[in-house]
Amino acid sequence: MTPFEAIAEPSRRQILDLLRGGERPAGDLVEATGLSQPGVSKHLRLLREAGLVSVRPDGQRRLYRLEPGELAELDAWLKPFRAFWAERLDALEDHLEKEQ
Repeated sequence: MTPFEAIAEPSRRQILDLLRGGERPAGDLVEATGLSQPGVSKHLRLLREAGLVSVRPDGQRRLYRLEPGELAELDAWLKPFRAFWAERLDALEDHLEKEQ
């Protein structure tokens, strides 16, 4: 699964958002998302396969965290779109200033 395919699903985006705050065990993600434990495990597996998260054992728990490499690839792809919108917003600002 590619990173783009992985983030297409809203629950996986929610899990990524939750991991922005740092490592979390799967149980915390289950509680925070309201998804079933098997559902969260499936999403975490797909996110790991896409290279967006990694896992490390911590005693009885497994802690999940974001992996910056693939996220940087997504960010690089989005960069031209941010420039596109910035140009449009600048043009809108100019238009609104002329209207005043």
